[in-house]
Amino acid sequence: MTSRIGLGLAALGRPGYINLGHDQDLPPGCEVEDLRRRTHELLDQAWRAGVRYYDAARSYGLAETFLGEWLTPERRSQATIGSKWGYTYVADWRRDAAMHEVKDHTLATFERQWPETLRALGGPPDFYLVHSLTTDSPALSDKKLLDRLGELAGIGVRVGLSTSGPHQAQTLRAALALGGPFSSVQATWNVLEPSVGRALAEAHDAGWFVVVKEAVANGRLTSKADETPFVEFAKQHGVAPDAAAIGAAVAQPWADIVLSGATTAKQLESNLKPVAVGPLTEFVQEPSEYWSERSALPWI
Repeated sequence: MTSRIGLGLAALGRPGYINLGHDQDLPPGCEVEDLRRRTHELLDQAWRAGVRYYDAARSYGLAETFLGEWLTPERRSQATIGSKWGYTYVADWRRDAAMHEVKDHTLATFERQWPETLRALGGPPDFYLVHSLTTDSPALSDKKLLDRLGELAGIGVRVGLSTSGPHQAQTLRAALALGGPFSSVQATWNVLEPSVGRALAEAHDAGWFVVVKEAVANGRLTSKADETPFVEFAKQHGVAPDAAAIGAAVAQPWADIVLSGATTAKQLESNLKPVAVGPLTEFVQEPSEYWSERSALPWI
C-alpha cells in the first residue's frame, strides 16, 4: 500500500540544517560519502515501507544528486518526485558557514537551476516548485517567469510553490488568484502553526496537490524538545510525539502528502506510524511567535 507520507531530504543532503539535534543524528564527519550512504539507506527503508513521494530542492546540498543516483528505472516508474528552485546552496559543505543558502526568485535563477535539476535527477521531476515563496517575492508578478513556468506545465511538470513565514495563507491565495500556472503547494502546517490550513483546503478544493512540510516543527514536536507541553501530552497518551504530530497532519482531509524529514532509521520508522490523538488546538501559537522561534533555530 502506498503511504501518504513522503520522505523529504532537506536534512540529509547537506551537513548543516536547523532541526533540533541534527548534528547528533548524522554520521561523524559528515563527508559527502557518509551522507550519500545515509540518504540511500533511508530511501531504501522508505521504499520498503510503501513511501513513493520524495522531495528535494536545489538548495538541499546534494539531495537531488543522491536521489537521482538511487532512482533505478523501476523505482522512477513508481515514484513521485518533487523538487524546488529559487534558493542556491552556498555553505560549501560547512556547518559553520555564515550563510547556507541564498534566495533569488528571478527568471535567470530558474533558467540556471532547471537544467541542474534535470542533470541531478536524470530527468524531470513530477513537481517543480518555487522555493519558499513569500509575500515580498517578485515571482507572482513576473510575467516572463510565469510564462516560462507555464511552458514547464505544458510539458507535464506540475508547477507549484512552497510557502514559509507568518503570511503563508496570503501568499497561497495570491497564487490561487492567478489561475495558473500553479497547481501544487508545499506548506508548513503543524499543531503549533496551523494558520495556513483553510487556504490549503481552498487549494485542494481547486484541484491543487497539497504537501505538508515541517509537520514536526523542525524537531520541536519530537522527543528532542525535552519536557514541552506537547511532549508531555504525547507521553500521557502513550504515543511518540512525532507520531502524534504527523498523525495530526495526515488527519487533514486536504493533505495529499505529509513529509517526514527523518535523518535516522529510527526516526523514519516512528514517522511512518502516525497516530491521530485529537485536534490538539491547545498547542497553537500565534504565527508571529512560531516563525520568530523558528528563525532563531541554529544551523547545526
